[in-house]
Amino acid sequence: MIPLIGRLYRKNNVVTSVYGRAIINQSVIDIIRAHRFVRQVEDSELSVCDTLPILEAMDKLDLGRAHVDIGKLAVKFKEEGGDLTEFLKREIGPIVGQYQSQSEEDAHKDTKDVVLYGFGRIGRLLARILIEKAGGGNNLRLRAIVVRQGGAENDLEKRASLLRRDSVHGPFDGTITVDQEESALIANGNYIKVIYSDGPDKVDYTQYDIHNAIVIDNTGKWRDEEGLGLHLKSKGVSRVILTAPGKGDIKNIVYGINNGWITDEDKILSAASCTTNAITPVLKAVNDEYGIEDGHVETVHSYTNDQNLIDNYHKGSRRGRSAALNMVITETGAAKAVAKALPELKGKLSGNAIRVPTPNVSMAILNLNLRKDVTVEGVNEYLRDMALHSELQKQIDFVNSPEVVSTDFVGSRHAGIVDAQATIANGKRLILYVWYDNEFGYSAQVIRCVNQMAGVTYPIFPKRTRD
Repeated sequence: MIPLIGRLYRKNNVVTSVYGRAIINQSVIDIIRAHRFVRQVEDSELSVCDTLPILEAMDKLDLGRAHVDIGKLAVKFKEEGGDLTEFLKREIGPIVGQYQSQSEEDAHKDTKDVVLYGFGRIGRLLARILIEKAGGGNNLRLRAIVVRQGGAENDLEKRASLLRRDSVHGPFDGTITVDQEESALIANGNYIKVIYSDGPDKVDYTQYDIHNAIVIDNTGKWRDEEGLGLHLKSKGVSRVILTAPGKGDIKNIVYGINNGWITDEDKILSAASCTTNAITPVLKAVNDEYGIEDGHVETVHSYTNDQNLIDNYHKGSRRGRSAALNMVITETGAAKAVAKALPELKGKLSGNAIRVPTPNVSMAILNLNLRKDVTVEGVNEYLRDMALHSELQKQIDFVNSPEVVSTDFVGSRHAGIVDAQATIANGKRLILYVWYDNEFGYSAQVIRCVNQMAGVTYPIFPKRTRD
């Protein structure tokens, strides 16, 4: 299977998955684990013996680029039977025979230049995702990282080490070489220039052959149009996206919810916050089906770099106390920010946050008053269906295990994961528990926004079965 998965990706730009679990660049164990996951959401097991024929048949159909869930195709084919090739022509017909061969030079021209401005927790995870997805033409290509000079003689080596090793997300999957003379990193063959600068308007990217780049500002230092607009003054920059809630009239985009608001004229966008991305898709699903009268969102959030390791002065209330030793009550704007992406919920939600002594993975508790009576079984079945078969399948995940804890969701690329075992329903009152990897899941959402900004989009198969 692994050579087939790799060839479909490199040659055809076909991204394969099993029930939303990516299987590109994965080990044998990871692929088997993706198949085993299907037991949690379907009544039957899924074997690699079911999906291998799907891959073999796809490899012969000269497919155009797409995201294809071979797990869902295999389950549907087991139910329907018949001729496999004819089945695939029905299910993925629009991309059959659409393969377009490209020379290496043409493929290079079709890539979209991306610059990371900042290289902190989110910046390094964005780098990992961009490097992982580097492949054929019409893809995003990480060209440069912009940072301030750290002061150490081995600054570049330190930056590389932080990308290479991560205490939460584990080692980088591949190789990283440091080119001190050219101030660059070579990660899995991708040449990434490291640029030292004191401001977003002080870089001429064209001298590094970077043109029409999308800058991902992950510093959080500039959050309004005036500050982020400084990037556009640098040669070689065409658009900017912020990895934090934007201020003023900047559009806050939660991919899957309001990414349709993105236009070619938008030069500055925000990808909102990790919590807003986690809760908005679930809130939309619930509101569409049951109607939300009002509610409260309580976020149990892992500590962040903004907090102190030990007690020390901090301009924010309570945040000066040791993050590693305390639960810290603090404010969150996520509940109000939902309305920026989902206007129908404006004024209906309140919110608060508790920072807890874990380094990653957070939880949002949605305490909602609905317009309809609900049951635990009915809500869980609906949200399971939304996670598998709706347009929100990349944003909402679903787990139904009595044993899961926060570390089980490290590395999740979904915006949020509904914990079915924790759902509470009583009449028109509904309480949902939504896990989210506030680092990796959010980074995946940011990349989805950047893909759309760059025009790098893929049709998804099989087509959703729920409206």
